[in-house]
Amino acid sequence: MIPAMPASATTARQASGTALRFGRVAVMGAVAVLILIAGVWGSWGTAQHVLLTKGRERGTVRVTGCAHGVCGGPFTPASGGAGVRGRVKLAESVAVRKGQTYDVVLKPGSTDAVRSGPAGILYAWLPLGGALLLASVVVAGGMRLMRAAWVLGGAGVLLLTSAFVALQ
Repeated sequence: MIPAMPASATTARQASGTALRFGRVAVMGAVAVLILIAGVWGSWGTAQHVLLTKGRERGTVRVTGCAHGVCGGPFTPASGGAGVRGRVKLAESVAVRKGQTYDVVLKPGSTDAVRSGPAGILYAWLPLGGALLLASVVVAGGMRLMRAAWVLGGAGVLLLTSAFVALQ
């Protein structure tokens, strides 16, 4: 301490530094939680159809053609209450190939199909995997919680890698 500086000034400086650190951790924690909520929200639109299959039409689709980002083919039912359909749509991605047969679940009231099974579940949660990776950077840089950041990042990499392997 400088002899000319009173002790109360040092205490005030320490208190303001503590308040700023707490504020940084609180704001970055809120940002990380918001990123994770957005990841779950982005995944749930597809994941709900794959995870909650009771009462939904399940079956297989043999892809006969792809155009403009959408693949399609005839639907063969595998569950009770599902009807044969001449053509259903499946989003074209690196995981869909012409001539292949895929297990799918139909979205209620439409001809849109979503892949089911382990590959479909992992594919549906890809946005959450990306959110985990992004949140790990926020937790490491903004909150200085390295172990938590490694756990979040590792979970994101594991999810993304598992989905890639399952879809091959």
